[in-house]
Amino acid sequence: MLDANLKAQLQTYLQKVTRPIEIALWLDDSPKAAEMKALVEEIAPLSPRITVVARDDAGERRPSFAIGAPGEAPRIRFAGLPMGHEFTSLVLALLQVGGHPVKLDDDTIEQIRALDGDFRFETYISLSCQNCPEVVQALNVMALINPRIQQVTIDGALFQGEVEARQVMAVPTVYLNGESFTQGRTSVKELLAKLDTGASARAAKALENKPVYDMLIVGGGPAGAAAAIYAARKGITTGVVAERFGGQVLDTMAIENFISVTHTEGPKFAAALEQHVKAYDVDVIDTQRADALVPGKIHEVRLASGAVLKARSIVLATGARWREIGVPGERDYRNRGVAYCPHCDGPLFKGKRVAVVGGGNSGVEAAIDLAGVVKEVTLIEYGTQLRADEVLQRKLRSLPNVRVLMNAQTTEIVGDGQKVNGLVYRDRASGETSTVALEGVFVQIGLVPNTEWLKGTLALSRHGEIEVDAKGATSIPGVFAAGDVTTVPFKQIVIAVGEGAKASLGAFEHLMLSSVDDEVDVPREAVAA
Repeated sequence: MLDANLKAQLQTYLQKVTRPIEIALWLDDSPKAAEMKALVEEIAPLSPRITVVARDDAGERRPSFAIGAPGEAPRIRFAGLPMGHEFTSLVLALLQVGGHPVKLDDDTIEQIRALDGDFRFETYISLSCQNCPEVVQALNVMALINPRIQQVTIDGALFQGEVEARQVMAVPTVYLNGESFTQGRTSVKELLAKLDTGASARAAKALENKPVYDMLIVGGGPAGAAAAIYAARKGITTGVVAERFGGQVLDTMAIENFISVTHTEGPKFAAALEQHVKAYDVDVIDTQRADALVPGKIHEVRLASGAVLKARSIVLATGARWREIGVPGERDYRNRGVAYCPHCDGPLFKGKRVAVVGGGNSGVEAAIDLAGVVKEVTLIEYGTQLRADEVLQRKLRSLPNVRVLMNAQTTEIVGDGQKVNGLVYRDRASGETSTVALEGVFVQIGLVPNTEWLKGTLALSRHGEIEVDAKGATSIPGVFAAGDVTTVPFKQIVIAVGEGAKASLGAFEHLMLSSVDDEVDVPREAVAA
């Protein structure tokens, strides 16, 4: 299963193992069990510290395997073949069980150790999901640190009976002690915040003594990262506050148009952004959501946790999120048939019928990807022609299991109370209403800016975007903005990075002009000249 190059790389990694590792197997007569056995038997000889044992305990998922220390009950399990995006999760589990240190700060490790209770996590994933590995790796690390935590990673495509019974229609989906716990990309700190009920209050208290920053960036995506780096390079006190570092890039499958980088994936790009920012003297505050902006000579950003951060200048880079259709049933069936990430959730609809709403590049790309997994794809476009690039349209037209409905307005998503079973649309030419029987709806109709918390504070466009000038300045002196959250056209990563740098330089210029104005009573026009 592993080619020679991958084996050689893995063998090099496993040289870092300092403690014995036992891989326990629970197999059946299925082809996947044979593949799992073959994979484990390829890995074991790569390190003298790895042993393999066959287990026959009743009640265990089959096929599955666990990684642990000999003589101890294993706490990290894989019910499925951890290939694709999850191969990294497998490698990290081997290394960390084998004694390689985890990359968490001491406070986080102690917080995990101090969790009181028994926690049995079941995480449903798909091997094509780029968001799943972060959740899997976070829970694996927590299980390694705290002996009262168990984690099993379950390939939804392999255990479809469980997926149907639990109506898992989006990944990653995490169950805790048999009950639904969380869905979507989640970090260690976010998981801890849900498990440790006092964490939010402690985090807010810890932020009380933060200094007044020269520049505070709100948002940790490409625009925010660029702004932080440019600010730090000026030698001023810089802070970044973000709900999740990386922003929408974390949900991006492939990036092939960032100049000088031929190909990368969103999570890798986001990790590189964070690493670059942390190479400078930047105070990164994550898992915190901005709730209000209070302008003044010293601006305040109030957080949902109750904490308040202060700064002489602000760069707003809160990005955007998937736009909803806004029809009855959409929110009712979200993660129960309504999805926004075809790469993540597509495998859960294997052999089923789905619709893609939206005929732009993202919608047509989604239909093409899904066509290789599902039984039938219906692409629904509001306009009279598709807006995707011609090369994508040609590929779409070549697929036998895709049909395209033009000039069609989605009016309702319907279901049986538990999951989606149809989509209602209106033919805009005839006015006739029809229903498409299906099991899934993937919404791909663009983005909406994350500016609800700013309404009534600064000037927004009719689309809710922050209005900015050529230097990224907003309607409030000292407050700048950049990236997908602004009126700057063409929402692209490379543009967001440039706009973040520009807004940061604009904010720095504002600080310098303000400093001169404070020291010398000179008209601003004269200083600028």
